[in-house]
Amino acid sequence: MSTEKNPRSLVGTVVSNRMDKTVVVLVERRVQHPLYKKYIRRSKKFHAHDADNVCNIGDVVRIEECRPISKTKTWRLVSVVGGAMTDEGGDL
Repeated sequence: MSTEKNPRSLVGTVVSNRMDKTVVVLVERRVQHPLYKKYIRRSKKFHAHDADNVCNIGDVVRIEECRPISKTKTWRLVSVVGGAMTDEGGDL
């Protein structure tokens, strides 16, 4: 009998990287309203462990559930999916 678990994995956007080895990731999902059938955006912020401090604000990242690292951190960074959208070379 194996005790291997399949951890949950989410994709979201980094909204804060001010803490050391920690990033705040905003994960958005779409749910349908039960009565009006309109799709609504629901979002939640997760604190994730970023051991190498590689994330910047605006990066799209994949996080995975893990054991509790601190009071609020139970997710860890798996990979950076996409970089932040920057306006390089624009004239103002």
